[in-house]
Amino acid sequence: MYQWMPLTGVRMLNIKFYNRMNFRNLKVALIGLSSLLIACSPKTDKMQSQPNVLFILADDLGYRDLGFMGSDYYETPNLDQLAREGVVFTNGYAGCQVCSPSRASIMTGKFPARHGITDWIGAPSGENWRNIGRYNKLLPAEYEHALPAAYTTLPEALKEAGYTTFFAGKWHLGGEGSWPQDHGFDVNIGGWHAGSPIGGYFDPYQNPNLPNRKPGENLSMRLARETVDFLAKNNSDETGQPVFAFLSFYAVHGPIQTTPEKWAKYQAKAKAKGLAEKAYEMGHFLPIRQVQDNPVYAGLVESMDDAIGYVTASLKKMGLDDNTIVIFTSDNGGVASGDSYSTANLPLRGGKGYQFEGGIREPYVIKVPGMERSVSSCDVPVSGTDFYPTILELVGADLRPEAHNDGVSLVPLLKGERIAERSLIWHYPHYGNQGGEPSSIIRKGDWKLIYYYEDEYIELYNLGEDLEEQYNLASRHPEKATSLQNELFTYLDEVGARYPQKDPQYDAEKEQAYLKGVHERFMPQLEQQRLRYLNDDYEPNSNWWGSKVND
Repeated sequence: MYQWMPLTGVRMLNIKFYNRMNFRNLKVALIGLSSLLIACSPKTDKMQSQPNVLFILADDLGYRDLGFMGSDYYETPNLDQLAREGVVFTNGYAGCQVCSPSRASIMTGKFPARHGITDWIGAPSGENWRNIGRYNKLLPAEYEHALPAAYTTLPEALKEAGYTTFFAGKWHLGGEGSWPQDHGFDVNIGGWHAGSPIGGYFDPYQNPNLPNRKPGENLSMRLARETVDFLAKNNSDETGQPVFAFLSFYAVHGPIQTTPEKWAKYQAKAKAKGLAEKAYEMGHFLPIRQVQDNPVYAGLVESMDDAIGYVTASLKKMGLDDNTIVIFTSDNGGVASGDSYSTANLPLRGGKGYQFEGGIREPYVIKVPGMERSVSSCDVPVSGTDFYPTILELVGADLRPEAHNDGVSLVPLLKGERIAERSLIWHYPHYGNQGGEPSSIIRKGDWKLIYYYEDEYIELYNLGEDLEEQYNLASRHPEKATSLQNELFTYLDEVGARYPQKDPQYDAEKEQAYLKGVHERFMPQLEQQRLRYLNDDYEPNSNWWGSKVND
């Protein structure tokens, strides 16, 4: 454990915790009163002992979409290096299986059922759900359409601790009036209501908060450069004020795009591995991709990794890497179904939008320079809600348990110690664009229970023995199932969770006709599209024009 020590207005970290943190300030603790007075001169006032924090958030990146997470198709050398330098949480989770709720959970330290944003902002709910022609049994619950202003967000808490705050990229937590600058960020580059790159991944971006600059410029690299420019201008040795920079990529959300060079690289790699005869299996509502061989998506993943490499290399060049905490994660599972049908999450079941592990389990890395630790990975279940208190403790700020109600500090785990067992809870009373079902989830230890609202059905899995979620143990362990279900709904009721309602106009025959059409017509179309991506004569969509401009 470390602590801040009051020393005539100068804050200092315990040397055992940061052995390379701002050497000049650490020396203050070792010298006499006369030197201390010198240390408090105007020049030394500019020196800062608190670390910078760089939070990198990918969009729709799956658990197995990175080299260090097991992919033998996608290449991510920069993130692989970050993983070697930090602690990888192998049971790291997003707050939800879709984006807006997860992002709100990072900002607030609250599970979605508590903060009320339970679906991606803009999704139809209630009777409006009928308009998309899905013919489901339930009407999805209503939800909050903007991050509540009453909450003290993570950037607001860091501002109170003396941080300058910066945001670049995807926001998707409300329209104008609920943009990043309305929730604690001093600077907002590219964050607005949209959840996808409206203009694609190449300039012109069609983003009111990201001015076009260079035709064909890559969006991921642009956001990386904006972040580095901000860090350079707010170098802690010059300003004396630490920085919290939140780099929120639009990648790898659809529409997926890449450069001709990267497409060719991964097309050849897929063919060299040998193409599977088929890539999809039918899920409950939609087909689900089972194979990683999409060369367009692979190029998009690598472009994001290139951008991250630019940022981490720039930190070293500026001399900030030894004083910057770096965090990386994703907001939900990889898109195996719906959207662009981009990736496969095997051995995890499902993907974005799903109640299974493929929908909620994420890459999750925390790098703290100089921290004394005895672990390189940790298998304790952790959540996106935990970043808020973890960051506060790492920078020496007071925790705010009344704000980050559902998060706990992971600092003990980073040092190889333990935390008390607790339950993680997900609440998604909606039908996903990707085929997920209205459900709520609780995980405690190795046990995971899923409650389905359509038929009040439960599934119970032991993830330690059945990571693929193939064996429902509810009938074999009824006491465990009952205990977890009771705990789940006690929490949901306490926080005022909203639930879906039966649709009085439900027509089972129409639903079955819809599902039959998906299986008989749409499944073959997806297989054909997959092979088109891999054809030698494949040509990208017309709005890729900028990808041929050197960046």
